[in-house]
Amino acid sequence: MARLVVDDIPAAMLARRWGIPQCGVFRTLPSSLDAIHDLGAQGAPAGSVILAEEQTAGRGRDGRTWHSPAGGVWLGMLLRPPLPPAGVLSLRIGLVLADVVEEVLGVRPTSMSGPRAALKWPNDVLVDDRKVAGILCESRWQGDALQWLGIGIGINVANEIPPALADRAIALRELRPHVRRLDVLDPLVPALLRLTTHDARLSEFECAAFARRDWLRGRQIRTPLTGRAAGIRPDGALLVDTGAGTTMVQGGHVELS
Repeated sequence: MARLVVDDIPAAMLARRWGIPQCGVFRTLPSSLDAIHDLGAQGAPAGSVILAEEQTAGRGRDGRTWHSPAGGVWLGMLLRPPLPPAGVLSLRIGLVLADVVEEVLGVRPTSMSGPRAALKWPNDVLVDDRKVAGILCESRWQGDALQWLGIGIGINVANEIPPALADRAIALRELRPHVRRLDVLDPLVPALLRLTTHDARLSEFECAAFARRDWLRGRQIRTPLTGRAAGIRPDGALLVDTGAGTTMVQGGHVELS
């Protein structure tokens, strides 16, 4: 593991701080998620974390690129079975991320003022209708047996947002100028470990929590299915009202009409 620091805290100290087996911090990586898959193949323990100062080939869902300059959180985590399905886990991570974002921004759960984090199925966290974080879960199998799951999380914290993306992406420092990456990582990493013990389906409480943040609900979409977004199911599927009935979609990139 590389011997770098995050906000002046060495990687070995970060591992103890978060209660994880190991944490590698790298100046530059093509993708922290790819590095996690390498660790998985080497037999690394569940809960291992990789952080990159910068990613040169960060990616989102369906192979889309993720601009990953210095200042953001570009995190990979290794998980091993037993695990809930990746689609359910991704939504749970989104719920945790949304809570962390609001905590960092000082938004109280009972407050009606200030920015509020929304969730766009299946893997985006939005603030003021702009993307602040994304989640990607990738499984590795041997035959029918799940070997490990890699979680990739990208969070715009204090990184520059390219002008071409300014209407669609936002960094937390725009709303809290002195935010640090540790302000996000300290509550996030331990919470991610706890998610692996939950059931294979979203609970009634989790579904209600997602519904309160559901950015898509009621909007017309054209991909992956044409219709009006109508919420989610406990198995993580998106519900779409096509006009002829309600259809469920298990995965895919969403585009608005």
